[in-house]
This record gives sequence, C-alpha cells and structure tokens, in this order.
Amino acid sequence: MDKRLKPSDKEFERKLVDDFFQHFGEGQFSLRDATKAMRRISRLTQPEFAKHRGISLATLRKIETGNGSVTVETLNKIGDIFGLEVGFVKRVKKKT
Repeated sequence: MDKRLKPSDKEFERKLVDDFFQHFGEGQFSLRDATKAMRRISRLTQPEFAKHRGISLATLRKIETGNGSVTVETLNKIGDIFGLEVGFVKRVKKKT
C-alpha cells in the first residue's frame, strides 16, 4: 500500500462523492475545480490520475491550473470515472 494513503473511510468517501454531485448539479464547479475534485476523490496524484484516464500529465496540469484549451474527448475521459460526459447545460448566472 502506498504510504501516502491512509486507510479508506467509506462513509467519508461517500460524502465526498455526494457533495461533489450536489455542487456539480448546482453549477458551482468550474472545469478546473471539478477536475481537481474528481482526482482528489479518486485519491490519485496528478501523474497517477493522468495515466489512469489516458491523458498526458501536461494536459491535466493545464486543466487544473485553468490554462490552455482541452478537447471534448479529453473531458469525456476525465469525467467517465464519475459517469459524466460533456454536453450543453443552461448557464447559471452568478449572484453579484
């Protein structure tokens, strides 16, 4: 077992996933933040997550820093782990 990983707490992990989908459904995530959240919930480092999802580490880093552009194919590879795919959604206006 990787020394960085603590034994999993299934209840805590379930809450993380539930919170993720709640925030996701409310349109509270940017692409950058959603990607980071999925990776962290998966308990993987950037290199591990990139390899697991079949994308380059450079691409993942660009997404997580909000720099550069990304293809729909790449986004689908990332979202697939949570049963997500890219599509159009109604834009939520931010409260000012």
